[in-house]
Amino acid sequence: MKTILIAALVSLIASILCTPLVVAYFRRRGFGQEIRSDGPQTHLVKRGTPTMGGVAIIGSTVLGYVVAHAIIAINGGGGPEASGLLALFVMVGLGVVGFLDDFIKIRKQRSLGLRARAKFGGQLVVAVVFGILALQFRNSLGLTPASTHLSYVRDLAPVGLGAVGFVILSYVIVAATSNAVNLTDGLDGLAAGASAMVFGAFTLISFLQYRNTCGSNPAPGCYEVRDPLDVALVAAAAMAACFGFLWWNASPAQIFMGDTGSMALGGLMAGLAILAHTELLLVVLGGLFAMVTLSGIVQTGWFKFTRIRTGTGRRVFRMAPLHHHFELGGWEEMTIIVRFWIVSGLAVAFGMGLFYADFLGNG
Repeated sequence: MKTILIAALVSLIASILCTPLVVAYFRRRGFGQEIRSDGPQTHLVKRGTPTMGGVAIIGSTVLGYVVAHAIIAINGGGGPEASGLLALFVMVGLGVVGFLDDFIKIRKQRSLGLRARAKFGGQLVVAVVFGILALQFRNSLGLTPASTHLSYVRDLAPVGLGAVGFVILSYVIVAATSNAVNLTDGLDGLAAGASAMVFGAFTLISFLQYRNTCGSNPAPGCYEVRDPLDVALVAAAAMAACFGFLWWNASPAQIFMGDTGSMALGGLMAGLAILAHTELLLVVLGGLFAMVTLSGIVQTGWFKFTRIRTGTGRRVFRMAPLHHHFELGGWEEMTIIVRFWIVSGLAVAFGMGLFYADFLGNG
């Protein structure tokens, strides 16, 4: 437990102290955010705000994990485990894809960066490499970081996917989650605050798994997961990094995380869900992100359907994603953010309730 707190504390301090340095550096280099011309007009005043702040979140998360393991090593413990390194890999990998997207926006002075094909291609490479590696590195108990079974709060034994099926599922989860967080990152602090809640949930889930692994505590209801402590370290560091970044990203934001941050956070959520064997539970824990993504799908689908049927496309919402619908309806930005945080908190609480109910039922 102490190492988890250390990882979180180091990450929090690094994020709070280093983000202003990132702001100052990006201001000098002119790395400012471009704003959609067809978006809410109130956002035009945000043009030029430094972006790509996700580098501070990623760096703080990695630092918190490294320092925690250094202390473990000093006390005679082992080094980093495969699960923790894989979680960081998918975070950093998608952060690089997002960084390229942000950099193109800045260089070409437009609100669109990488083409959709290039962005999905980058996600595909990272997710496939992650999926393949997650089925390697068996420990003494024969466990790999991930399982080829579909999981909810633990593996669903009858639902075997096979190695190829698992890699495909990994891509679907990674792409869907990273794009969902990216869509949600449209208001100051919204994605950072909601992400911190999800990572907090994964910290508790992984810690409970660590205290009740079948390797150290072979009792009914134990968890057959590899390296749950390492997963908890990464989750705690990411949670603290988001909170530290939120200090500067809260409305009015002094810096945006950009696609660098949103894609990295979404990828990490997906990686943690796969490594903690809670893939389907991620839909509940990330309920806010699922809701925002669904609003975009409904908007696009209904517009295309009505255009085919009537020749004139109609919209369900004033604008998608969902938070922009409420902005155009006259809600203040801070009101939307706080209410969406409440929705995210309720989703995380419900997801934790589902996990803990299974924990008690099998304990």
